[in-house]
Amino acid sequence: MIPVHGTHNALQDDRNKDVLIYINGELFPRAEAKISVFDSGYLVGDGIWEALRLHNGVLVFLDEHLDRLWTAAATVGMQLPWTKQELTAKLWETIHANDMHDHVHVRFMVTRGFKKTPSQDPRLTISGPNLVIIAEHKKADLSSQEKGITLFTSTIRRGAPDYLDPRLNCHSKLHEVMALVQAIEAGADEALMLDVNGFVSTCNATNFFMIKNGEVWTSTGQYCMNGITRGNIIRVCKENDIPVFEKNFSLFDVYGADEAFVTGTFGGVTPVTHIDGRQIGAGKFGDMARKLSHLYHELIESEVAKTKTNVR
Repeated sequence: MIPVHGTHNALQDDRNKDVLIYINGELFPRAEAKISVFDSGYLVGDGIWEALRLHNGVLVFLDEHLDRLWTAAATVGMQLPWTKQELTAKLWETIHANDMHDHVHVRFMVTRGFKKTPSQDPRLTISGPNLVIIAEHKKADLSSQEKGITLFTSTIRRGAPDYLDPRLNCHSKLHEVMALVQAIEAGADEALMLDVNGFVSTCNATNFFMIKNGEVWTSTGQYCMNGITRGNIIRVCKENDIPVFEKNFSLFDVYGADEAFVTGTFGGVTPVTHIDGRQIGAGKFGDMARKLSHLYHELIESEVAKTKTNVR
């Protein structure tokens, strides 16, 4: 098996062998958690999803994740049968059933439902939406984060919003998988993806940032994932008077960057050391990326404290 290194490296936790998985109102042991082959997500990738972190007893940035899920549902024409409060209760049911408190990754997936027969046609769906919640004990491997990751620029572009908006968190991820396959075959950890105009957009599973002369650059947001962590990094930059720009830039700019990093719900801020075989800056976790990582974790702690205060 090829060793895996990337932004989702987690410490081994044997408790995950026995976690309970939520499927449509029931909890199943991991080995018994199954869904029909007629599920629309399996058949045609017709589904949407979110993933968030349980930190010190708090689902961090929960409102932002729920808002993004409801926007995705509206975009794909899926009527969700629960309120946000009801879905939140199901998340907590799963978390409590697994006696989880900290360093937990929660992914919840909603598909359009079961099909009468294999088909794209939503009118052949014979059930309401299927809901699966997977909560796992996942603590980031800080040694992997410290090492950083390498990227390879894929020939597969992020698409235009007029056929599949790149901001949509949907089950149809094949183009990103193909980009990652290219990167792995080139000897890199993850893929850097350009937009339809040739500007740097995002990575296959994370959002990309570069730093030049004390400025933080990221893409315009038109062709990249609508990342919650991406938005929070932009937020902490603005709140701490760090120049940040959402703009078009190319590989010409990236290869000459002082630092680069990627962001995601699980890994937070992860440094990028090499892109297409070229060392970026000093080829290590740079000072600005470390500062932003620290500010991001401070933001998480403040959100946890605020949430706990409101609960009281």
